[in-house]
Amino acid sequence: MDLSREEERLLESDNPTIAKCMEILVALGEIFGADRLIPIKSAHISGISYKNIGEEGLEWLKNLNAKVRVRTTLNPAGMDLERWNEMGLDEGFARKQIEVLKALESIGAELTLTCTPYYIHRPSFGDHLAWAESSAVVYANSVIGARTNRESGISALASAIIGKTPRYGLHIKENRVPAVLVKVKGDLNPSMVGYKLGNEIDGIPIFKFDRKLSDDELKQLGASLASTGNVAMFHVVDQTPEWRDFEIPREKIEVDKAEVEDDCEPDLIALGCPHLSANEIIEIAKIVEKYGKPKKRVWLFTSRHVYENLDNLIKRLEGKGIKVFRDTCMVVSPATERFECVMVNSGKALTYLPKLRKVKAVFGSTNECLRRAFE
Repeated sequence: MDLSREEERLLESDNPTIAKCMEILVALGEIFGADRLIPIKSAHISGISYKNIGEEGLEWLKNLNAKVRVRTTLNPAGMDLERWNEMGLDEGFARKQIEVLKALESIGAELTLTCTPYYIHRPSFGDHLAWAESSAVVYANSVIGARTNRESGISALASAIIGKTPRYGLHIKENRVPAVLVKVKGDLNPSMVGYKLGNEIDGIPIFKFDRKLSDDELKQLGASLASTGNVAMFHVVDQTPEWRDFEIPREKIEVDKAEVEDDCEPDLIALGCPHLSANEIIEIAKIVEKYGKPKKRVWLFTSRHVYENLDNLIKRLEGKGIKVFRDTCMVVSPATERFECVMVNSGKALTYLPKLRKVKAVFGSTNECLRRAFE
């Protein structure tokens, strides 16, 4: 991989943090056949819950001695920063989580604490990024038309500090070509379509639906694809920005059903994986208007940014006994580990709750989840 003189100086820097970050990026570039490093507009770092990184990860963050060079946002933490006690978390965990965030803030990262950073700072078409968090990566590539590979938390942090990323994979137009056409028949739930197909698809899919998907449905489709498979990008005919740039592939899959068995009775309804958009919260509020108090616990998860813009609406939801948490989600927080079965409207949550939190999960549409909570 060709390095400029400046990049060579960074690789040989007396600052061990900068040198190590350059080593990480050069190693990635050599593994994946990159020809050079390219500047990025932003970075997004995942894996910041103390539950995930533990004491060793915290100590590593504390020892970083550099500042980020580009806008750097952070994925959800392991708790709502103000209401962690309502989530059933102990003070020891809360203290350690705050230490993680202070360490990241000290290098210049923004405490966005959301898996939907595009609701706060939306990239432009063609922007090169270094984003971790699989659902944000697939949204940025597919719905926005920005360019990012599926980074790890470490490689995204290294790119944030250097301000560059290796040029390979989805940063190159030719690598964004669809490999298979997926025809979806009927009004299937896009999240469940992604959940079912993620591990069956090799390469980038292009979907043809019988109707236009909303932005939130595109978000859920991508999040599910990325959680069950290694999909970092998709196209949708007549919707996504790059679908016309390539020929429709000859290989074809037809999908006319996408269901999973409901094998446990939920004691928690959890919505917001990825984090709820303003439109999703507004829709939830409309649905629950016809109900009284929920008979099961209902937890909603969103970013602080969305929460603060819907303050009055969220107060009405909380008046019904629904908890609306910020900064975290049901997948990265250990708070969900005390439940037996969680009902979700997300293929991503359906995938990761059993794997990461060791709890059973069942799926339903937003309407089905809320009906189950109240009836």
